[in-house]
Amino acid sequence: MRILLVEDDLDLAQFIRKGLKEEQYAVDFAADGEEGLELALGNPYDLLILDIMLPKLDGLTLCRRVRAKGNVTPVLLLTAHNTVEAKVSGFDTGADQFLTKPFAFAELLARIRALLRRGGPQQLIHLKAADLELDPASHRVWRAGQEIALTNKEYALLEFLLRNKNRVLTRTAIIEHVWDISYDPMTNIVDAHIRALRAKIDRDFPPPLIATVRGAGYMLEEPEPVA
Repeated sequence: MRILLVEDDLDLAQFIRKGLKEEQYAVDFAADGEEGLELALGNPYDLLILDIMLPKLDGLTLCRRVRAKGNVTPVLLLTAHNTVEAKVSGFDTGADQFLTKPFAFAELLARIRALLRRGGPQQLIHLKAADLELDPASHRVWRAGQEIALTNKEYALLEFLLRNKNRVLTRTAIIEHVWDISYDPMTNIVDAHIRALRAKIDRDFPPPLIATVRGAGYMLEEPEPVA
């Protein structure tokens, strides 16, 4: 899952980014509303986390402009003012939830999970291809009934491939969803993780599921069922 965080408190932003990355989310960051709006409109995100009090463009205006473009990505607003008026203003702009500062990271994580479930009920359904199965709720993976241990990035990469099975994914698309926008698309980090993932889920389990599409990227291809 890819999240955009727009927050001008750099210490808080660093705290949130670190925690979310440990939970296997890819997090892009902007410190002001104008940069946040540009990122929100220029990239596919699963969730926007917006502080209300931002320089250059406040979070309410940012949310309103995002919605005006037809963008329905879930929005979580961070606010220091827990008043009815503030919440009404936020909901009127199209926000989905509020979180009042200061907050515990566990509460932020719970709000994020709730919004992602609301945005797509399929998020917690087991993902499958042939005899490969992934459980998003427990972060566990099996092939042919055998549980496979993956690193955090291997798991996030496999989940992204499974959610887009039978579709070619470019290295840039993979980096932007599994890592974040700060990674150089020319790096070989995707190829290295694909190799590691293949060694765990393909090498000992025929048929291989991860295909290289020369000149394009990678695809997790589900084989046709045998008649």
